[in-house]
Amino acid sequence: MSVLIEGLPDAVALRCLARVPFYLHPKLELVSRSWQAAIRSGELFKARQEVNSSEEFLCICAFDPDNLWQLYDPMRDLWITLPVLPSNIRHLAHFGVVSTAGKLFVLGGGSDAVDPLTGDQDGSFASDEVWSYDPVTREWSLCASMIVPRAMFACCVFDGKIVVAGGFTNCRKSICKAEIYDPEKNVWDPIPDLHHTHNSACSGVVIGGKVHVLHKGLSTVQVLENVKQGWNVHEYGWLQGPMAVVRGKLYVLSHWLIYRQEREKRKMVVSASEFRRRIGFAMIGLGDDIYIVGGVIGPERWNWDIKLLSDVDALTLGNERQVWRQVAPMTRCRGTVLGCTLMRI
Repeated sequence: MSVLIEGLPDAVALRCLARVPFYLHPKLELVSRSWQAAIRSGELFKARQEVNSSEEFLCICAFDPDNLWQLYDPMRDLWITLPVLPSNIRHLAHFGVVSTAGKLFVLGGGSDAVDPLTGDQDGSFASDEVWSYDPVTREWSLCASMIVPRAMFACCVFDGKIVVAGGFTNCRKSICKAEIYDPEKNVWDPIPDLHHTHNSACSGVVIGGKVHVLHKGLSTVQVLENVKQGWNVHEYGWLQGPMAVVRGKLYVLSHWLIYRQEREKRKMVVSASEFRRRIGFAMIGLGDDIYIVGGVIGPERWNWDIKLLSDVDALTLGNERQVWRQVAPMTRCRGTVLGCTLMRI
């Protein structure tokens, strides 16, 4: 292989390339074959960590187009489009999504497609499929399948591994089963079941290094601190609604107000009344900001039209003036947000 930069040892040249922003990598590959090999090497991404040039991105999949993901770069206010997820399931929805070990993982879920003639569900309701996207190779790969097919479940990263719990399996049967995935070994193992199931979707959030599982409509929270010891049930009485974690603190959107939620108390932080007409959006924390992403407007009493949104709004917490601002809209994705997470590259 030819030298990367004339007059420099390849190890030094690689650290120089490591400082180039991720969105420019496709252009760097055009310089030469040796640069292309370097850009698509794990060594470059190790070097990015060593020189503190890793970047955090917001990862989004929405209703339209089908099975497409985009990354948002907050430093440069731009969107990057990933290759289409090559699942055979059309309109994949109700899946789990997390990022760990430098990859994006999309887990389970099922088809959200509906037969236009009968209105029946078209295809599998719950899948055991697990896909990972590697930003080094820029390819999707199938991983080991989950032990139990599931949709509408809690999915979190816990000590570098992926924990999934609850949700619904095929025939829309609610389940209490939980399992854990080791991305280094590509292996799933069962862990203690949840104490309770409920006939509603559940979600998961990590706060203080603990996994918290919440069921829609229930005030109880099931907490995992140690895999071997299993789940503890707490009656926190948390608000229901979209959630975001910012700097380790939990924020909840309820009745168009955002609260900082602690164990058994809460404090109102800011109004979100400007999004009152918006449904199906995602709320997520990135850096010091809360982002409201995508969604739809309508239908309304006098207007049955539905508008698919690509809008993205952000609020910086801690500022004296708590004002929402618009950032670059999604360039491809629009409509109801199906999956949303962060990924560090």
